[in-house]
Amino acid sequence: MKSLAELKAIREKMQGQVNMRDGGEDDGRVRVVVGMATCGIASGARPVLNKLAEEVQNKKLANVTVTQTGCIGLCQYEPIVEVYEPGKEKVTYVKMTPEKAEEIVEQHLIRGTVLGKYTLSSTKL
Repeated sequence: MKSLAELKAIREKMQGQVNMRDGGEDDGRVRVVVGMATCGIASGARPVLNKLAEEVQNKKLANVTVTQTGCIGLCQYEPIVEVYEPGKEKVTYVKMTPEKAEEIVEQHLIRGTVLGKYTLSSTKL
């Protein structure tokens, strides 16, 4: 970034895809929520959030909203990404990386295939 104008352009570009608040009503959209509490950030959640937002925008997934939330309560599994699809059970992905996030967009959000190998249910508790 070299100028304030460039920063504003990036902000405007991302504003439509990244909703920086919790919640959201069931409006038929898929919500991808990244835990961004201190533990998540320390574990690498920010690059995961950025990659998800970038991929959703690049793939023009108009029905997907990427948001962030505070503590999800499973610090040892951070970074955590939750996918909420209308009419389906929530999917919780754990120990995410930007590379895994890219795979989630391609396989889960586009093709509809949950990647069980990255989910909380596949992790030994």
